[in-house]
Amino acid sequence: MHRRLPRVLSCALMASVPALGLMAAFGPAAGASTAPNHAAQKAEAIAIARNWLQHLHIGQHATNHMSSVSPNLSQAQSSNWGGYADTSETFGSVGGSWTEPSATCGSGRTSLAAFWAGIDGFSSGSVEQDGTLIECSQGTAFHFSWWEMFPTNAVQVVGQSVAAGDHITASVVRSGTSYALRVTDSTHTANSFATTQSCSGCANSSAEWIAEAPSGSGGIEPLTDFHSWTLSGATVAAGSSGVISSFPDTEITMTGSSDTKAGTGPLNSSGNGFTVTWEHST
Repeated sequence: MHRRLPRVLSCALMASVPALGLMAAFGPAAGASTAPNHAAQKAEAIAIARNWLQHLHIGQHATNHMSSVSPNLSQAQSSNWGGYADTSETFGSVGGSWTEPSATCGSGRTSLAAFWAGIDGFSSGSVEQDGTLIECSQGTAFHFSWWEMFPTNAVQVVGQSVAAGDHITASVVRSGTSYALRVTDSTHTANSFATTQSCSGCANSSAEWIAEAPSGSGGIEPLTDFHSWTLSGATVAAGSSGVISSFPDTEITMTGSSDTKAGTGPLNSSGNGFTVTWEHST
């Protein structure tokens, strides 16, 4: 049977100047001391970035969000996803761990990279997800922890002191129409959280482990140079518990207009981990 080929849809993002570009409006008054106050500057920058991110949808997914899918569903290309998706079951939980990547930030426009585990989104119009995000603005990287129940709400930013090298574990566990979303930052515990949300119409038709280039009102944002993101210890349940390779899985490569933006490596020998490697911003 012919399968409709999905393509990525842009998501709603507040149309504005780059997040930290707003800092110009909060500069020192005329005649005020210009002596650097790095702690205050950092706090102000984080507050502005956090406010901006709260208007971001990391996944505005629809039933056709992939640019191409192989006939046996083993490989797919997406303009803003890299990673793996399990399909063909009704899923009850998903989880995985990673070390928060470092970022190389240019001095130009804002760039973004999100890392998450979630249920739904590959072949449905809903997604229940949580993880971390890097925002580069004016040459500085800001790391956050967050969760989202799309399309019910936008990204809910929780932690603002995530740092490169932090050990992160993310999970989504479903019980009927209730979803327990949890992110643990065992390095900087203030970024950890647990929240329970409800969704009566979620499909529960896929489970994902994804590195993503979020989309804005003008299209897909440039992908932050995160070097590489390695997912490990992945778990998933659909009736029985297993790992990524326990269920039909699709390897997703993030592609740009003419080249690969982020390449996805093969599953490890345990079937519970892989690496996504950054190649291009657009």
